[in-house]
Amino acid sequence: MLKRASSIAVRTTLLTAPIELAGDWGNMLPRSARLVVGRTRQACLDGVRLLSDRQPARLRVDQHTSGQPAIWLHRDGSNMAWVIVDIGERDWSKLAYQFGHELGHVLANSWQFDAKPAAPCQWLEEAMVEAFSLRGLGRLAKDWNQDPPFAGDNAFGDAIAEYRENIVKHYSALADNQGLTRDCARWFADHRSEIEIPGLNPFAQAMCPTILAEYEQVPDCVEALGALNRWPGRSGIPASEYLQRWKESCAELRASAQLPLRLVELLGILPRTK
Repeated sequence: MLKRASSIAVRTTLLTAPIELAGDWGNMLPRSARLVVGRTRQACLDGVRLLSDRQPARLRVDQHTSGQPAIWLHRDGSNMAWVIVDIGERDWSKLAYQFGHELGHVLANSWQFDAKPAAPCQWLEEAMVEAFSLRGLGRLAKDWNQDPPFAGDNAFGDAIAEYRENIVKHYSALADNQGLTRDCARWFADHRSEIEIPGLNPFAQAMCPTILAEYEQVPDCVEALGALNRWPGRSGIPASEYLQRWKESCAELRASAQLPLRLVELLGILPRTK
C-alpha cells in the first residue's frame, strides 16, 4: 500500500536557508567562499534555538571591493537577507568575521527593509552581534583544526584563532581604559551620551568581551537575540523600555531571557516609571 506524502512543510530557518553568492569575488572560487560561509553559519548557530518568527528564506552574501560590511535593506519585498562583505583575496578569517557579525544582525531581526538602525540602543545590538561573531570564530577555529573545509588545511584553524584573539585583546584593552571592567554601571552612567551613538563605536567594542563572556558561560542566552526588535520603534526607544520590550518578546517566543536580565543588572538600568 502506498503511503501518503506528509503534508507538513519543513520550516526553513536561518540555519537551513539556502546561501547564494553575489558581487565581485575576484579569483576566489565560488565553491570555496560558499564553503567558508556555510561553515561559519554552522559554527555560529549550531545548538542555538532559532525561535524568531521573522527568519529569512534565503541568504545572499554580496562581495564588494570597497565600503563597509552591512545588511542591505532592499525594497523588493522578498524574504531574503542580503549581507554585504568586503574582503581580500581568500581572506577567509575576515570573511568569517564579517559574515558572522552580519549574520548576528539577521538573527536579531535586522534584515528587512524597516530595520533601519537608530539611537539610543543600536550600540547595544552592535556589541551583541559583534560578540556573537567572535563566539562563532572561536568555534570555527576549533572545527577547522579538526575537520577543515579544504583538504590538509587544518593549521589554518590556528590563524582564525589568532585573528579572533587579536580583536578580543583590543576590545578588552578598551574596556580597561574606559573603566568598564571596574564598574560597568558606572561606566554606562558616565559615558552614556557617547555610548548611545549608533554603530560599533569604541564603547560598543569595549562591551563586547563582557557579552562574549555571557555567551560562553550561559550558552542558552544566545537564543535571546532572535527575540530582538519585534516591537514598534526597535532600537529607537530608551534603554529601559528597550530591555523591557526584549524581555516581553523573549516570553512570547519562550526564549531564555537571561541576556536582557543580565544586561539590566550590568548596566544598572532602572525600570521606566509610567
